[in-house]
Formats: sequence, C-alpha cells, structure tokens
Amino acid sequence: MAIDSAESHLEPGGDTLSVPLHREELRVGTRVVDTGRGVRIHKTVSEHPHQVDETLLYDELDVRHVSVDKIVPLSEAPVARQEGDTLIVPVLEEVLVTERRVRIKEEVHITRIARTRTQAGTVMLREEDIIVERFDEGPHK
Repeated sequence: MAIDSAESHLEPGGDTLSVPLHREELRVGTRVVDTGRGVRIHKTVSEHPHQVDETLLYDELDVRHVSVDKIVPLSEAPVARQEGDTLIVPVLEEVLVTERRVRIKEEVHITRIARTRTQAGTVMLREEDIIVERFDEGPHK
C-alpha cells in the first residue's frame, strides 16, 4: 500500500497511521445584491413671514459755525483738531495788511452724536420638510 508521506504520518512508537480525508478551504469576497427595497423622498419648501424688530445704530452730525476773527502769525496757523467727540476745522483767510498775517475767520465744530432707532419689517423665512416613502419592502423592515 502506497501512502503519500506529505499528507499522512505514523504515530511515534506505535502502529497507528493517520491519513487526512477531508480539508475545508475558505474564500472570502463581496458581491452586490439587489434587495428589491427602495425609498422615494419628497421635499417641500414653504415660506412663512417672520417679524423683525431690530435696534440700529447711526451717527448724526451737528455742524455749527463759530466766529473767531483772530489774526495770528502764519507760523501759528491752526490745523484741524479733535476735542472729545467734536472735530474742529479752522477756516483760514489771508488778509492784506502792512505785513501778511493769518486771521482765523471761524471754526467749524462737528460733533458726533450716537443715536438709535427701531426699525420693524417682515422677513420671509424658508422651511424644508422631507417625507420618506418606502416601497417594494423586502424581508428587512
């Protein structure tokens, strides 16, 4: 009797012979299976008005002309300056005298005043709803 030694073996110190008769093998893979299930999605968009009542900030300018009528040397001619919330812009004029001098004719005082107002209005807001409809149910519900 001929027995392949790669597949069988004799037990050490005995008369027993072991011969494999069956071997299982495993192959792993994937495949696409149509389950027959489906869904249909319906989307609806609706609009509804939303009342808005918001406080807004804005600046208001108060402009005043302040008479100065003062003669100063050309080297001392004033420039625009800031005093608190008020921007002072000198208005200069050259006058002819025996010598040339700068007379400050007036200053423009510009004051920033922060104000608020309430503004109401209607804004359209959109809302979306989804309806999922199942059809052709398979065994997996």
